[in-house]
Amino acid sequence: QVRLAESGGGSVQAGGSLRLSCTISERRYCSAWFRQVPGKEREAVATINTPGTATYADSVQGRFTISTDSARNTMYLQMNDLKPEDSAMYYCASRTFGSACHSELAPTDFRYWGQGTQVTVSS
Repeated sequence: QVRLAESGGGSVQAGGSLRLSCTISERRYCSAWFRQVPGKEREAVATINTPGTATYADSVQGRFTISTDSARNTMYLQMNDLKPEDSAMYYCASRTFGSACHSELAPTDFRYWGQGTQVTVSS
């Protein structure tokens, strides 16, 4: 079983930055950040595979950066130029089957999840 735990959420003003962290007990081929607001579906924000190829949702391209630190078993999401519409609960996830790893994957494509960390961006 893969265990994931997020940290780093908080409140920030529009234009500010936050860095989310996700510790992963056992890194698998594809890891991702998702976000969800109440009443809406969970959506993929960014993915990264073990070779380091990253993909992003159009809404965050150029503002968010996903990365990993293998020595610390940690995945990061650097979020810059934050907007109020980025406010959501952010989750990290690990995919244990399949070879695809991109931001169009659905939540059902990921088996293991963290508990989430809240990001709130005020205007």
